[in-house]
Amino acid sequence: MSGCLDLLLTRRSVRKFERREVEEHLLLEILDVARFAPSAKNSQPWEFVLVRDPKTKERLGRIHRYASPLLEAPVALVVLCNSELSPNSYLVDCANATMYVMLAAHSLGLGTVWIQSLRNVDEILEIVGAPKGLVPVAVLAMGWPAERPEPKPRKKLQDLVHLDRYGNKLEGA
Repeated sequence: MSGCLDLLLTRRSVRKFERREVEEHLLLEILDVARFAPSAKNSQPWEFVLVRDPKTKERLGRIHRYASPLLEAPVALVVLCNSELSPNSYLVDCANATMYVMLAAHSLGLGTVWIQSLRNVDEILEIVGAPKGLVPVAVLAMGWPAERPEPKPRKKLQDLVHLDRYGNKLEGA
């Protein structure tokens, strides 16, 4: 298997992190890769807020109960999206950039977990001081993994693939 496919198949959501800092040059390398994510009409509607401040991370980690990995992670990353730059696809565009961040981080040995943020838009914007009109598509907890989660079961390929028309199931995969 190629190294790239291996990278894709070994990425896991990491919720527990070592108590050590992530060097700034690694974070900037990751964000530099994220700039190359695909977006409709190359609109690149994303901006990033790197959060290391413990008080800010704590506030983000308390937006809802599933945000708690942010409390122990050395870094939080808020992915902000400008819906005016990409009105029909900003959510997808910024999800692409978020996945590029997650994959780049994994390639460097870091762990991430995507914290759902769309039900806390105004609160997150206030916490990071971002203007209204931007949408926090994701908040990532990021750091050196203190766990190695096993892969979760996946659906069978034949349950997901249709040939030419919906309902024409793939046989025997």
